[in-house]
Amino acid sequence: MTYLSRIRINPLRSQSRKLLGNARAMHSIVMHGIPGDATGERILWRLDADNPHRPWLYVLTHTKPDWTHLIETAGWPGAEGEHAHIADYRPLLDKLRTGDSYAFRVTASPVQNTKTPTKLTQAQKNRAQERLDAAQATGRPRSLRLGHRTAAAQLNWFTERTPSWGFRIPATDIEPQLPGIELDDNIASQVLIRNRQRLSFGHGTTRSNKHPVVIHTATFEGRLEITDAQRFTEILLAGIGPSKAYGCGLLTLAALPIA
Repeated sequence: MTYLSRIRINPLRSQSRKLLGNARAMHSIVMHGIPGDATGERILWRLDADNPHRPWLYVLTHTKPDWTHLIETAGWPGAEGEHAHIADYRPLLDKLRTGDSYAFRVTASPVQNTKTPTKLTQAQKNRAQERLDAAQATGRPRSLRLGHRTAAAQLNWFTERTPSWGFRIPATDIEPQLPGIELDDNIASQVLIRNRQRLSFGHGTTRSNKHPVVIHTATFEGRLEITDAQRFTEILLAGIGPSKAYGCGLLTLAALPIA
């Protein structure tokens, strides 16, 4: 079984502020929503905080979760309404067909792997030197993974990979996109970057605090058309791109508005 959850987060609570500002802390509390040992559980999650007064957390799990702990510490336990909605994901997967179109949203971490990096930050230079030292010690050259930092590069990263993910963005077959620019006409057919962030945090060890984890993320949304239903289903379950533990990779779908 697979389940998609949507949880209301109360941004005014102290625990919520900690979670909203730290992807590592959010990952930890999400993992605690799985009964028993969640070590082998593949979990995807995404925080949608477009409205800072009403953020939503989406989580995809293979085991039916229990979000009581999250609601009590970071939600609205005394308020009316639904605090966490948990839906069986299988009905959606079963109805996916090649040629179908949906509205979509995904937060991803666009990256490049290169052996000849340029324009590095100091932290990236330190990391590059570590990899170089490791390569010299083992005799095996290693590439450096760097996050794309511009809207244009992030958008190109996304659109170039959609064929391998089992879908396409119809607008890219019609005219070149304008990176980072929202178009008023035919907005449902565009792929847009709604939000871009630079996340930085340590793992809690001396080494990691010296060289913190840095992730550049972009939230894409728009309209897609399925070109390979089987591959697309695999991508929905596995997620796209790196940094999945830190809120990247979960692609969600919605019905397109009726014209």
